[in-house]
Amino acid sequence: MTDLHADVVRVLEGWKPPFGDPDARNAQDEVRREFLAHMARHPDGVWRECRPGHITASTLVVNSARTEVLLTLHRKIGGWLQLGGHCEPQDASLAAAALREAAEESGIEGLVLSDGPVQLDRHRVRCHPEGSWHLDVEYLAFAPEGALHRISEESEDLRWFPVDALPESADHVVRSLVTRALEY
Repeated sequence: MTDLHADVVRVLEGWKPPFGDPDARNAQDEVRREFLAHMARHPDGVWRECRPGHITASTLVVNSARTEVLLTLHRKIGGWLQLGGHCEPQDASLAAAALREAAEESGIEGLVLSDGPVQLDRHRVRCHPEGSWHLDVEYLAFAPEGALHRISEESEDLRWFPVDALPESADHVVRSLVTRALEY
């Protein structure tokens, strides 16, 4: 087991869904238990090579006034999403992976990460020919006032959207993250 694997387990064991109605909190707690069971079965569960599925870290970047969110038009998916991706060997922790991905994909320096995850999401992806799952641990990051962003090679586009005017292609996960950002 790697230090990153141990950190993911520690984060998930200590995490309680911070928001939502009781049904939403119960659903998130069930997802948390599924993630922990996956980690118990897979010592390589943090790496993309883990075929059944693997932990990913994503981050919704919010402006300092909490009136806008930065979304990426994902090159492979073709929809507007939060920033994020796979854990890498140099990541000392899950939070470090989330912050690294947000900084790499936004180009923004000085992001401040939330104290812990705000929600979890499990979704099907094509990391392997037979398919796989992303077990996504989702954070918020707050951009400094006047932050400038730049489009990375993973994005078709990157832009700020008002929290009350998200693009139509933003899925339920993004919309839920925006709600969490306003409650945080």
